Amino acid sequence: MQERHLRLQSQLGWFLTLITSMMATSVLAETANFGSLKLSPGFAASQGTTSGYTGGAYSLSAISNRDLDKNLCIGFADPNPDHILVLEKDFDNLKILVNSGGNDTTLLIKGPDDQTIRCGDDTGRSKDASVSNKKWRQGTYHIWVGMFDQGVKRNYVLTVQQ
Repeated sequence: MQERHLRLQSQLGWFLTLITSMMATSVLAETANFGSLKLSPGFAASQGTTSGYTGGAYSLSAISNRDLDKNLCIGFADPNPDHILVLEKDFDNLKILVNSGGNDTTLLIKGPDDQTIRCGDDTGRSKDASVSNKKWRQGTYHIWVGMFDQGVKRNYVLTVQQ
């Protein structure tokens, strides 16, 4: 009886190790569609610029309906983040802008934890989205660039400004 118990314990240990390994691999496998930015205060303007294209059917409101300032989170994108932004230190202010030539883009930024969400839609008279906010903590941020209409593919430039 004791031998059977030890064998079951061994099998359970192996199973738990396998599950833990699979979970760690899936978390590590989360990559951005178009790469990442790594920024510290005082970064050069060229370091805060990247590009990509929209086009997805995943509703960004599935991540969050509203952000920390109660702005609506809208638009459609790919389920994977388009960009990963790594802030190596805290920033007092940051502005993240999309330039798609005035198409109706949206933004959703999650980080540095799963509860902190920032969303953006139109910027002034432009239909392109932006998020301007204070108190960006050091850490990793996932950025989705969406379109107001589902499945629309548009090229864009994403810019991070201090």
